[in-house]
Amino acid sequence: MLVSQILKNKGDMVFTAAPNDSVAAVAALLQARKVGAMVVLNDARDVAGIVSERDIVRIVAERGADGLVQPIADCMTREVIFAEPHETVDDLLGRMTDRRIRHLPVCRDGRLIGIVSIGDLVKSKIAESVAEAENLKAYISA
Repeated sequence: MLVSQILKNKGDMVFTAAPNDSVAAVAALLQARKVGAMVVLNDARDVAGIVSERDIVRIVAERGADGLVQPIADCMTREVIFAEPHETVDDLLGRMTDRRIRHLPVCRDGRLIGIVSIGDLVKSKIAESVAEAENLKAYISA
């Protein structure tokens, strides 16, 4: 399955933050939106980074309560690894496993068009396996 098919099913909603948003504000948004990561966009709406729950835990562990008032730019991952719509689920699962990341923003022609999580990819693989098993059962019993 291709990333574009996953985005077609799940939608292209991407929750974003600005580099100057506080760690506390972004943590509250992650919790309220029930997501594990947000893409950080600069004033030109270009991807400046990505921030995950892990990044927030790390800054609070390092700086204590003072970490919560820091701008999210202080703890976001600046070297963002992207996915493209034509890539396969297997390609992304390998990349995410190797890099130990759980979210990949999806870009087309340098423009953010969605985000996929490891959960989205695993769900897709399970659905693919179930469909294959059903097809085999139908073939055998026909």
